[in-house]
Amino acid sequence: MGCHDRELSILLTSDDRIAELNDQYLGRKGPTNVLAFPMVDPREEVPVSPMLGDVVISLDTAAKESRESGESFEKTVCRLLIHGILHLLGFDHERTEDARRMEKEELRLRKLIEEEG
Repeated sequence: MGCHDRELSILLTSDDRIAELNDQYLGRKGPTNVLAFPMVDPREEVPVSPMLGDVVISLDTAAKESRESGESFEKTVCRLLIHGILHLLGFDHERTEDARRMEKEELRLRKLIEEEG
């Protein structure tokens, strides 16, 4: 993925805490499943920091999504982690042209992980 020797911080938390972070940093109300806070601009050729960024996952929302989809809780959390990391790398599903590219990369990475497991 082009991010060798980079650090990642992962916070597994509750709906209440992720809602606080969502409001504080993004101005959005309520909980969400995953938040990503990059430490550097992913478009920079040479990163100024070894820290890739922070990924925050709500375990409450992950459990709800797992129950609704029939996907195992572990796979749901893994999917959310991949999603957050892709955001740190500059992928953005809110822009139509990037959405398909991000979805393809998520599927590719999930398959790699499933093959390893």
